[in-house]
Order: sequence, then C-alpha cells, then structure tokens
Amino acid sequence: MDQLEMAGYAKQFERDGYLLLRGVLPQERVERLNAVVDELIAKEPEALAYNLYNSVERHEEIAALMDEPTVLPLIVRLLSYNIQLHISHLTIRHPNPRNLDTTTQSFINWHQDGPHPQFPSHEGVTGLYYIKACYILSDMSEPDRGNTKVVPGSHNRPFQPECPDTRQKLEGEVQICGRPGDVFIFAQNLWHSAAPNHSSHTRRQLFMGYSPIWMRPIDYHRASPELLENANPYQKQLLGVIDANPFKYYVPDASMLPLRELISN
Repeated sequence: MDQLEMAGYAKQFERDGYLLLRGVLPQERVERLNAVVDELIAKEPEALAYNLYNSVERHEEIAALMDEPTVLPLIVRLLSYNIQLHISHLTIRHPNPRNLDTTTQSFINWHQDGPHPQFPSHEGVTGLYYIKACYILSDMSEPDRGNTKVVPGSHNRPFQPECPDTRQKLEGEVQICGRPGDVFIFAQNLWHSAAPNHSSHTRRQLFMGYSPIWMRPIDYHRASPELLENANPYQKQLLGVIDANPFKYYVPDASMLPLRELISN
C-alpha cells in the first residue's frame, strides 16, 4: 500500500469511521487460521456462539496477525505509532434463525466500544480511543450471516439509536459484507452491532484491537513469557514491552517505539 492509497483510506476512515480492505489474506492462510479455529472450538462446550478473548495467546497463527504487514502500517497512520494490542477477540456465530439469545451473546445490540462509564464526550461526540481490525474467516458476502453492522459517520456526530435492538433495522445502517481474507477496520466510537445469523453459514471473525500504549489492555495485565519469547520488535511493543519504568508509557523515548519507522515507510 503506497502513501497515496493510504492517504485516501485515512480520509475515508475519518469520514465514515470504517474501511473494508479486500483480499488481504491469501486463501492458504485463511485455511490455516480456520484449522486453528477448529482446534480451539473443539475444546469449548457446544454453543450457538463463542467469544474467545486473548486469542493471540492461543496459537502462533493468530499471534502473527498482530503485526500483519498489509494492515499494521495503516493502523499506525490512523492512530499514530505509540500503540499496543488492546484486544484479540475471536467470535463465532452459528446459524440462529430463531434469534435465540445465549450466555455468549449470539447477537450484540447497537453500541460504541469502551468502558463503563463511557469515554468522555463533547456535545454528544466521543473521541477516538482505539481501532479494531477484523479478519473475516468465513463467507460473509451476503447480509444476515451475523455480519457486523455499522452506521457510517455516526462517530462524527451526536447519535443515539432509537432502538438498540440489532434485530430491528436502523435507518442508515450498513452490513459489512466480505469474503474470507477480507479485513474491515473501524473506530471504537462508531455505532455498530452484530446482525443475527439467519443463514446456513457460520460467522467467523477475528478482531485485533489497537489503542495508545498508555491505556490498559483488555486481554491481560502482562503478556505471557511464552508469547514474548519469539516476538519481534514490533510485536514486543504491541504486547506492551517498552521499558521497566511505568512513566515511559506516558512519555516514551522514540527508541522505545519501533513502530515509529512505519510513519515514513
């Protein structure tokens, strides 16, 4: 991705709050990731829906996505270089034509991501605190397959859905339709939800979230020694390893942030 293309994506992201990148992962890599997902789900109790957090700790194939070279430079362009991996979240949604709810949330209502109470807002608009990249691992080229739904531009204006129930169609909503290997990127302050899965397809999506390095990650207090053992410099920064002095998470030296080099590349 050259600088001109990246600038275009940045402008589109600022306007819409999300991007859809086609064909990021080759078929062979998607197949490897799906084989890993099969292994992970086989260890879980049978359910309509699964939410597996801290996925990078579960398999090296997933961990390799945290610094995916076709995606990470764009994340750095959108969020700057003093960032970390905030969350790695695998979601599975089996066909659910009767809209059954489960303890693992077979569908998610309209919301902005963030803590409770929510991030500060000004005149009804919440700032950008983190970004998620979602790797689509199943055929979601048609709507109502458990697709993520968004309201384009809702991050830039005061917005509150009249009905938070995702099973009710919202004016202006868009379902993100992609094929295995596509990636969509969206801002945490963009209003989004998960559509019900009324199809015969199982939804498989893997989210990698990135935030400023001074923010507490969701998945862990510290990355495991096993994950850090073979991590490259980019991955070590993304896993929060920059300095023993906690103050440096707020005012890091440039040498502590190898992702800085992606700004000029």
